[in-house]
Amino acid sequence: MDLSNVKMVVTDMDGTLLNAKSEVSRQFFDLYEQLKSHNVKFVAASGRQYSSIKDKLNSISEEITIVAENGGYIKQGETELDSVYLSDENVQLLLPAVQEAKGLYTVLCGKKAAYIEQNDTKFINILKEYYTQFTVLENFSQLPIDEIFKVAIYHFKSSEKFIYPVVKHLDNQFQIKISGQNWVDISNPIANKGRAIKILQDKYGISKNETMVFGDYNNDLEMIDQAFFSYAMSNAHDNVKKAARFQTKSNNELGVEIILQDLISSKTVK
Repeated sequence: MDLSNVKMVVTDMDGTLLNAKSEVSRQFFDLYEQLKSHNVKFVAASGRQYSSIKDKLNSISEEITIVAENGGYIKQGETELDSVYLSDENVQLLLPAVQEAKGLYTVLCGKKAAYIEQNDTKFINILKEYYTQFTVLENFSQLPIDEIFKVAIYHFKSSEKFIYPVVKHLDNQFQIKISGQNWVDISNPIANKGRAIKILQDKYGISKNETMVFGDYNNDLEMIDQAFFSYAMSNAHDNVKKAARFQTKSNNELGVEIILQDLISSKTVK
């Protein structure tokens, strides 16, 4: 396969670039330097908070583009390129639907910080991995002035079984994504990773045929449609495997790095 014309690489984080310990491999950073030498742009696209993605890729975070909050927030270095929020009215509309259900943990994902009500140690220990900046409120009625990208909902067992049935009736009003085994994200209807990647393609004059993406869950589907070189991880959700043109090894087997090495080899041969 000829990968030599690829000009932009986009990868999801959890279940994709990050291994099961939520770590980025040393090999990736070496490969990134080689991508940079071939003028290939790199984009990290995740449902995570911006600051969390930045922490994971700290040594290169000022050079790359970060798409955070499932496409709701795009930054190139310190420059904000785009943002899409939920209205205050929509946030207030969503809260009763999720607060009445048992076993759900709600996160309001703001630009300044993430906000939660439940001061539950077990949940907070999980939250810290995805949201490095968060505030525990006594009640969401005390929410400070902020712009909310999305409402993220967590269940300790299964997002598909216990969260999606509670919110699926809102699917015609919001973008609702099962974004992981335990997470469902609810955002503005136009906010998704695909839209974010299209913005970057238009900005840099890069076509779908010159774009490579990697993903593993349903919140990656729109960005998979934005690239010819679309890869599902072997650990991906079946929906992603069906949507992607190609497949690579799992996140624990350096699936992204294997393809990036092939990309660099194609560039070198050319």
